Amino acid sequence: MIMKKSKGKKRTRKVFLFIRAIIRLIDKKIVTPITKFILMLSDKLSRRTDRFERWLVKKNTLVFISLIIAIAAFFMIDSKTTSLIDSYAEVLYNQKVEAIYNTETYVVEGLPETVDVTLIGRKIDMYLAKQSSTGTVTVDISNLKEGTHRVTLNYESGINSIDYKLDPGAVNINIYPKVSTTKIATIDTINKEGLNTKLSVSQVSIDKTEIIIKGAEHTINQVANVRALVDISKLVDPEVGVATLENVPIIAYDNDGKVVDVEMVPSKVKATINIDSPHKEVPIKVIPKGEVQFGKAISSITSSETKVVVYGEESSLAKIEYLPVEVDVTNLSENKTFTVSLQTPTGLRELSIKNLKITVSLGEEETKEINNVMIETTNLDSNYKAAAIGAASIKTTVIVKGTKEVLNSIDESKIKAIVDLTGYTEGDHEVTIKVTGDDVKATYTPKTTKIKIRISKK
Repeated sequence: MIMKKSKGKKRTRKVFLFIRAIIRLIDKKIVTPITKFILMLSDKLSRRTDRFERWLVKKNTLVFISLIIAIAAFFMIDSKTTSLIDSYAEVLYNQKVEAIYNTETYVVEGLPETVDVTLIGRKIDMYLAKQSSTGTVTVDISNLKEGTHRVTLNYESGINSIDYKLDPGAVNINIYPKVSTTKIATIDTINKEGLNTKLSVSQVSIDKTEIIIKGAEHTINQVANVRALVDISKLVDPEVGVATLENVPIIAYDNDGKVVDVEMVPSKVKATINIDSPHKEVPIKVIPKGEVQFGKAISSITSSETKVVVYGEESSLAKIEYLPVEVDVTNLSENKTFTVSLQTPTGLRELSIKNLKITVSLGEEETKEINNVMIETTNLDSNYKAAAIGAASIKTTVIVKGTKEVLNSIDESKIKAIVDLTGYTEGDHEVTIKVTGDDVKATYTPKTTKIKIRISKK
């Protein structure tokens, strides 16, 4: 800790002279006028107060009155003076440390960025010190060479009557020669989720990719990569086209993804961002879920919209052929109009419409059998092959239920009987048949629900 030399003796003498001057001023300005006033008042008193007058005009009486007033004034002024000269302490937190050295040649480690400064002094001086902006914490290490050193921090202030303490006041530092290397910056695009859901970032580039990193050799060796953090949320009113973003920070990271504190040239770059709005129009496919009331069947399904525009990445758009919309028709006994909220499929960002009105109409149920539907296998591991055991496991009969009009329009070639062999290995297995058709107004049930197959290696 660093302390300035005290000036207590000089302060005490100044205070003594100040108090003596105050007492003389009180005697001249207060005691003497009061005495004159009392004498004037005594002249006007009646004869009955002669005894009081004789006592009041006595020299000793006037002296005692003056003394009492002077003592009271002294204590009042002394209390005020004490409040001005007593020492106070106040802490200035997080004061920036300015180091003086050749930053192009050396790197300094161990030097704190900020310290706490405790100021000690008179209240009036403390006030001036806090109002002043000239106080700085410095350390001059310009004459030191590489190696380990213990250095002392110094607080410079324009108020000389203030004492101070620094925390810490002295620190151990390491000085290393500064070296440099070059890294190619990669681009990290962050906060894309804040972009309008109909927009997409298709490409991002920066004006400088070669970044010079400088620092101590052991620190530079920790740098695994440098990245330009392009923050999409900083774009103002983005729209389809090309946007630019200034002052994109360059950050250095180690192998664990932690930030490495090194100097980088440039430390900021300009990013060019291509924004587009990939989309695709697909049909809406209404899929009824559950079974309507016994004896009834769906005769028609109509929707307020038949197509929808979906927005998303090109790769996700390529995979979607229609938008499935489910309607719960469980125990439905009469025609009904549903209002359905559309759900955005996984991988997509936005839909051009949010709600649909879907009307389901009912009719009388009839039944139709479709014979000789071939049974297909799916999801079998490529290292295996499957064969049906017995003729009954090759084909099946499918029972189709619906209204007469729906059954008459059924395309039998679109009816599929499938067994899912996910996870099956060598051996004989009994598996369940699942039947599908392209007309969702009808229901499809296999007459044979299970078949036997044999799985063997190829």
